[in-house]
Amino acid sequence: MNLKETELSKVKKKYLKFLKSKETKRKKFKDKIGQLKNFYIPLSDYIYKKYNNKTLIVGLSGGQGAGKTTIAEIIKIILKEKYNLDTINFSIDDYYKTLKERKILSRKTNKLFLTRGVPGTHQTNLLLNHINILKRKKFKKIKMPKFDKSIDDRSQKSEWTTVKKKPNIVIFEGWCLGAKSQTKKKLLKPVNLLEKNYDMNLTWRSKVNNELEKKYKKIFNLISFFIFLKVPNFKYVLKWRIKQENDLKLKSKGKKIMSANEINKFIMFYERITKEMISYMPKKSDITINLDKEHKLKKLFFLK
Repeated sequence: MNLKETELSKVKKKYLKFLKSKETKRKKFKDKIGQLKNFYIPLSDYIYKKYNNKTLIVGLSGGQGAGKTTIAEIIKIILKEKYNLDTINFSIDDYYKTLKERKILSRKTNKLFLTRGVPGTHQTNLLLNHINILKRKKFKKIKMPKFDKSIDDRSQKSEWTTVKKKPNIVIFEGWCLGAKSQTKKKLLKPVNLLEKNYDMNLTWRSKVNNELEKKYKKIFNLISFFIFLKVPNFKYVLKWRIKQENDLKLKSKGKKIMSANEINKFIMFYERITKEMISYMPKKSDITINLDKEHKLKKLFFLK
């Protein structure tokens, strides 16, 4: 169903205002109205049609730097302006274990667990509890954590997000949402130098895999349906992650920001699972969005 002109005008105004707030001299959004009409509105319409008066958990996944947070915020705007649905967005990144907790894990298991990102570096019990509360009929107020990537640690509780009212829609975003565990045979062969040089006895890979199979599967099973952002190939994860870090640098003056070499090493932690997800998530996700090399939304596919 086409939007009425009045509805389109209202949505468009908020949408353009949001994009403008995210633009910098180096980062400009292209084909704004075309992307709105061809991608964001159909996505929001699909979510609305799935909504049946029970809190809907929408899983939004895709490689680092794919634009998950921006897309989630745009969908939130449309759902509010067009359908008056209360929506909250949050990221699995905000549930990273604290730096202190990861230091302990790295000493006990493998030093690679000091670096945030992979399954095993999140507080899964807290995350599972919060999603269950959001879905529950009898809702109670919760405080959702925030993670500050510029200091590589959790933010102070005063900066956490308080959810006072049961939302209609929850957009839950994260790079590994929907990821599956691998066979032991697949784990044997390292995918990069990080695994080859620092995980020779497979303790890191095995722990990550086991976490996916057990704790993370429970979390993913609570997701109502998935939207997957498919990058052209893994090299763009590096390219777009560097751009993301440069944007963070402009906003976080005086805080530690990763160099290009540090980012290159950092995304090696994500490589194994990301490459696997690129191969199977389009067949598993309810919606797949192909991104082009210029970071624009290119094609929209609905699972039949």
